[in-house]
Formats: sequence, C-alpha cells, structure tokens
Amino acid sequence: MRILKLTSVIETNLLRARQQRDLEAERVAGGIIADVRKRGDAALATWTTKLDGIDLRRSRVWISQREITTARKQVSPEFLRAVRHAEQNIRRVAEKQLPRPWSLEVEPGVAISQLVRPIEAIGCYIPGGRFALVSTLLMTVVPAQVAGVNRISVVCPKPNSELLAAAHLLGVTQIARIGGAQAIAALAYGTQSIPRVDKIFGPGNRFVTAAKQLVGSDCAIDLPAGPTEAIILAAKGNPKWIAADLLAQAEHAPDAGSFLVTPSVKLARAVEQEVTEQLTKFPADNPAHASMLETGAILLATSLEAACAFSNRFAPEHLSLPDNPATLLEKISAAGTIFLGPWGAQPLGDYISGSNHVLPTGGWARMRGGLSAADFVKCISVQTIQRHGFKRLADDAVRLAKAEGLLAHANAVEARR
Repeated sequence: MRILKLTSVIETNLLRARQQRDLEAERVAGGIIADVRKRGDAALATWTTKLDGIDLRRSRVWISQREITTARKQVSPEFLRAVRHAEQNIRRVAEKQLPRPWSLEVEPGVAISQLVRPIEAIGCYIPGGRFALVSTLLMTVVPAQVAGVNRISVVCPKPNSELLAAAHLLGVTQIARIGGAQAIAALAYGTQSIPRVDKIFGPGNRFVTAAKQLVGSDCAIDLPAGPTEAIILAAKGNPKWIAADLLAQAEHAPDAGSFLVTPSVKLARAVEQEVTEQLTKFPADNPAHASMLETGAILLATSLEAACAFSNRFAPEHLSLPDNPATLLEKISAAGTIFLGPWGAQPLGDYISGSNHVLPTGGWARMRGGLSAADFVKCISVQTIQRHGFKRLADDAVRLAKAEGLLAHANAVEARR
C-alpha cells in the first residue's frame, strides 16, 4: 500500500479520477437498453444467456414460491437468526426516518398540510457477481416495507439459497432471475413478463450504474453507485483495526478506494505493515489485493485539520473517525455515513447496525446522504384556502402575477372576487 504526501497535485488527481464518465459502459448499456425496449422478453433472454449464462427458455424468469420455500430449509438456523437481527435493526431505523404528515395554518384561512404516500412499485437490484448480496436485499426491501410500498420486485442474476431464504423471511415473493443492464431496462420500461416499476434501487457493476443513469429520465433511481470508497481519518489508533477496515472496503472491487488520511508518519507505517500482513490471509483473487496496490493509499496530511478539509472535499461514501471522534465530527460536512470511535468496524454498517449501506459515492455525499425510508415515499402538499384566506392573499397574488406578465394567472384570482 502506497504512502503519499497529501499535496494539491495528489488531491487533484484523486478527485479527477472519480469524476471521469465511463463512456464505454454507457455505450454498452445504452445498446442493451435499446434492445430490451424494442424486443422485450426476447432481448432479455438473449442478453441473460450471453452475459450470465442463464437460459431463460429453460429457467423461468420469476423464481417459483416452491424454490424460495425450499431454499429456506437449506440454510442454517444461525443464518436466519442473523438475517432477522439485521432486519429488526434496519426496520427500527427506517421507521425513525419515515417522513410524517403535518398541517400548518400559515395565516388565517390558509392551511398547508403534507400527505405521505408510498411509491406504488419499486425494483430492487441485487448484485449477483461473486456472491449474491443478502445485505443489499435487506437494505432495499425493509425500508420499502416500512414505507408501505405495494409492489416490490427483486432482480438478481444468480440468487443463492441464502438470498432466497432471506427473501422468504422478509415475505418477498417476486424475484426475477435477471441482472445487468438488461434487468434495469426491464424494470424501467417493462417487458411481457416484467412489469415496469416507478423507481429502481440498489447498487451494481459499472454497466448497471450506467444503465440506471441512462433510464433515469424515464424511471426514478435511488442514486448513482460508483466504486466503493472509504476514508479513515486519524492521528492515532489501533493499526490492526484500521488496516482491517481499509481491507474490508477494498474487498468490494479492484477499483475500490480505501484511504487512511493521517498527520502521523508512525501510524502510517504501522498501518502499511498491517495491510501487508493481513493481505496474506486472503486468496490471490480477492479484489483487496488489486485495490490496495492500485487505488488505495495512505495519505500524509500536514495536520488533522488539513485531513478533515480534504475529507470534506472528497466527500467519501464511508468515513471512520476512530480518534477523538466528538471533536472531529464537528468539522465534517460531507460523508455518506460516519463511524465514530474505534469500535465502529465498517462491516457492522454494511450488515447489521441498522444504518443503510446504499450510500452516495463519487462526491455525491456533498449533496445527499444514504438511502432511507424517505426515498420510498412521496410527500404531497395539500392547500386548503377558505374564503377569508382568499381575501388575504388575492391582492398580492395578482400583483405578483402581473409583474411576471402572466395575465391568465391574475385573471384566475380576479374571477373569484
């Protein structure tokens, strides 16, 4: 793992690398989307066979309830208890996040209220590369259930027994054996067998991310999900624990970015040594090896304040503050999620703490936080204006309308006098 001085040149290069558009992924995803829109299920079958090796002519697109029920019998009771534990925590947090209805009389005779209504139909994309991610199922389905979403469609190209068992435990019945850009297209536009949804949730590879962005003008999406990012910001701490957290996020993909930002040369060298030693525990094909070599780094800042300033400009997906957390927290303005204190192992947030692990990457944490129950509902404003309220508003509304040259707007008020 490299140790680099955090200079303006290094920072510029790091920020520039994550802002580059993946034109090749957009081109490939765009072609697949166009084909699915044109040929529907036929295109879905073609691309699923080509990219995932699944013949939808022999395997049904929708997984049967019998297969889901059977899967639950194939997993251990301990696994199911872990899923239930995570589900309970995620549900408790989501219930707290859910927007509430309210009503306000802004002036006599003029009341504004808020209705909270669930999105009618959503799609949950569950990556199925090296492993089907049970945690992503939990992080997308549970908040949707709390929000009251009526139809939840899950897609995963290669769901394993654990994923299907977790789906059964959550009461999910609609699981399609599809993935990639073709699954995103099917959810966004619908095919003969896949009903279209109103919003798509969940992370995926570069082609899935490109597809989500391309369909975003026709179907809402949660947020762009680029390569995983993690920053650990500390002047002191346990090198073994810090190295373990860096490796945990590096394991997601070869292009994941794991960084320790510190003013301490001593800590930097100790963590570098720990990363090297801990990497020997993992097989050679584990993505952490490539990530630590190519994209991850230990960045030496001139001070802890300079490290905080860099972190805010980077706006990482994951941020750990194991050292003096309360003091540092006041200085943080942008991060997807923050782990306070030395015991905040980042995988706890990935699985079971209750906070959602679908988080903004690529600097999006400057504009928004992670996924929450609020992303699954619509807040609708209701305006109740009585006669005496109308009289209080009418004159100024007409003046404002005429100032904008919108005479029909003024007329709609004046017609009621």
